[in-house]
Amino acid sequence: MNSQAYNDKVVRQFSIMTVVWGIVGMLVGVIIAAQLMWPALNFDLPWLSYARLRPLHTNAVIFAFGGSALMATAFYVVQRTCHARLFSDGLAAFVFWGWQLIIVAAAVTLPLGLTQGKEYAELIWPIDIAIALVWVAFAVVFFGTIAKRTVKHIYVANWFYGAFILTVALLHIVNSLAIPTSLTHSYPVYAGAVDAMVQWWYGHNAVGFFLTAGFLGMMYYFVPKQAERPIYSYRLSVVHFWALISIYMWAGPHHLHYSAVPDWAQSLGMVFSLILLAPSWGGMINGIMTLSGAWHKLRNDPILKFMIVSLSFYGMSTFEGPMMSIKTVNSLSHFTDWTIGHVHSGALGWVAMMTVGALYCLIPRLYGRTSMYSVKLIDIHFWTTTIGVVLYIAAMWIAGVMQGLMWRATNDDGTLTYTFIESLNATYPYYFVRLLGGVLVLGGMFIMAYNTWKTATDKGAVDNPVLEPSPAT
Repeated sequence: MNSQAYNDKVVRQFSIMTVVWGIVGMLVGVIIAAQLMWPALNFDLPWLSYARLRPLHTNAVIFAFGGSALMATAFYVVQRTCHARLFSDGLAAFVFWGWQLIIVAAAVTLPLGLTQGKEYAELIWPIDIAIALVWVAFAVVFFGTIAKRTVKHIYVANWFYGAFILTVALLHIVNSLAIPTSLTHSYPVYAGAVDAMVQWWYGHNAVGFFLTAGFLGMMYYFVPKQAERPIYSYRLSVVHFWALISIYMWAGPHHLHYSAVPDWAQSLGMVFSLILLAPSWGGMINGIMTLSGAWHKLRNDPILKFMIVSLSFYGMSTFEGPMMSIKTVNSLSHFTDWTIGHVHSGALGWVAMMTVGALYCLIPRLYGRTSMYSVKLIDIHFWTTTIGVVLYIAAMWIAGVMQGLMWRATNDDGTLTYTFIESLNATYPYYFVRLLGGVLVLGGMFIMAYNTWKTATDKGAVDNPVLEPSPAT
């Protein structure tokens, strides 16, 4: 099918904004990491306080950076694998501009302290409604394109994208049900332990489907594409899909150990979290083993390096998560920086590195180039990001275990061995290492922005429109 028959305008728009929001989100992350070292950096301004910037950071990285990446790649992949143009160009444009408007609204309201106070669901009710409307349009475009496909087969990447779109819609709408009291305030329809259960059913599965299933869809298309090899096992990919989506939804209560939630619900969350290890590692193995017989490509292809190291972080994070869901381990790790290390090994190691690898594969094709402007800059970006992520998560792991041990240490008479301030003081060196890691990751995003800009605008680049078949065969 001729590449001009596809709608790549919206893919280009989302791809560029992914890079932009990546810089914004990670810059805010570096600022709040610096504030933990030097609290005066909030300049006594309420809208620059850690409490207001932290949700801005998480929303910017997850929904602005990650969301734009998922929408860019979903629209690209569904057209190529279905050999059909997007269902509606107008609706696709609405999805792009609507999503950007939502991001800007979040960037205004969160620093002003307008929040519902729910993890990953902080945004006030009018923005929640806008999210639902844009998401429905996203679903219509995606599934409408699949319905009009000209090939019988539905490639596995589209199964993951589809599950991510449907499940996030369900999670968002149910968890966001509220009774408005004004334009900026509302009360949730749930209360007490029920509110906690619904929130972490949403909170963990937002991670499970937004940051896992969606990016697995990205992996199942772009890793075979960049490796120029079929996926290692198509049968394993189908088993991986059904096992993952069947199990993930039950894992949320592991966030509520030792809380007012019934013990049976806590244990259920723990057991399903442990079972989740199997399909997660099945997906990791499937992605990495796609390079079987072609490992030499890693020597000269930094895009593949991004993808394979990303899958390694995915495997590590999906081992660590189930381990941390065990009640006895959780009693040490909960409320410590170990949790922060775990989250960022997934968010920076898995999500961000897979996104960057996919974009480096995608952007030249969108601008009719044979490759990015500078492969050397991609390699530099790979090393700054890898070193930055390792510094970040290692510092948080060590700090977290140390905090847990200090908080539970007791003297012979039963009194606490350490004050909280002593544990905080011991953590400071690790906060500096985390800041250094964050600066390296952010620096890599600036390198990517320059490389992307030169790829899109360099007149000396060789035009080479890429006609792509489905990777399903």
